[in-house]
Amino acid sequence: MNNHFILQTKDLQKSFSGIIAAQNINISVKEGEIIGIIGANGAGKTVFVNMITGYLKPTSGKIHFLGNDITGIKPREATHIGVCRSFQVSQVFMTMTVKQNLMIAMSLSKKKGGQLLLPLEDEKLSKECDKILDLYKIKKQSDLIVSTLSQGMRKLLDIAMAVVGNPKVLLLDEPTSGVSVEEKFGIMDIVISALKKSGTTVLFVEHDMEIVERYVDRVIAFYQGQVICDDTPKKALKNKKVIQYVLGS
Repeated sequence: MNNHFILQTKDLQKSFSGIIAAQNINISVKEGEIIGIIGANGAGKTVFVNMITGYLKPTSGKIHFLGNDITGIKPREATHIGVCRSFQVSQVFMTMTVKQNLMIAMSLSKKKGGQLLLPLEDEKLSKECDKILDLYKIKKQSDLIVSTLSQGMRKLLDIAMAVVGNPKVLLLDEPTSGVSVEEKFGIMDIVISALKKSGTTVLFVEHDMEIVERYVDRVIAFYQGQVICDDTPKKALKNKKVIQYVLGS
């Protein structure tokens, strides 16, 4: 495969007891690109993200990251080599503070084996956490208990926790899901600006076309497990198949 791309999939396919959930997925991603993944429910978007991040093993086909074959990698290994993800529902510890959440995520990303049992109170980790809290504009909230935060703030924390290991590729599952209309653009401004600063390549699943139009360089549209369009937002959102199968007339 071409080493010019940070991430590539070749003839990727996934079937569950004979039912095909994804097939013939051939995608090449350049470093630093921000890509929106769209499609109706059940179109194959999450199956694709799960195969890239190791949560699902492809039935056939290949996944290459930085020129290396990572097909069938385990999620923890994927995180360690720099392929991370966040989930549609924030994976945060509700009864802990914002900073404690981040310290745990950072500790898990940096330590292995027996080191994980060492205390969290580590000055170096703490300073690194402060930088991330700053970048994601949640430093003021660092001592607040997560359950008291708005959904938008929790999303920011969740994404900040996904990037503690400085991933090269980040896959976000509906970053604005559950976030209020008033908060969504503010949240995405912070997230995209932070990820651009760190040079992270981003692929995110999104149902909100206003978000897609505003933030992505490229749109990949799925329908029945296949890619039906891979183009700029302007062209993709006018594509006949996309209008018919994703946007609805």
